[in-house]
Amino acid sequence: MTIQINTDKTISGEERSTDFFKVQIADALKRFETHIKRIEVHLKDENGKKEWFNKISCMLEARLEGRQPIAITNQANTIDLAINGTVEKVKTAIESILGKIQKK
Repeated sequence: MTIQINTDKTISGEERSTDFFKVQIADALKRFETHIKRIEVHLKDENGKKEWFNKISCMLEARLEGRQPIAITNQANTIDLAINGTVEKVKTAIESILGKIQKK
């Protein structure tokens, strides 16, 4: 499973933090790794330098083998919360898809 993290110009894409988030995402989705080919994460600050709630937007696209990609978006106050929220939503979506496949 390949994980790629993209950030806009207002969010620092430091290698140390991207490595941390890649490990966090891989651990969270480990039980689905045989079904996932690629994960692409897009992070952006919705409000730039302005202070506001839910300003970090995380869009996670999961590409499953033999299926259409799943794209989920979440917004939160921090990058960590935005990524965690999105990963939880993706886990639910993948469980649903795999459950439907197993019923057939």
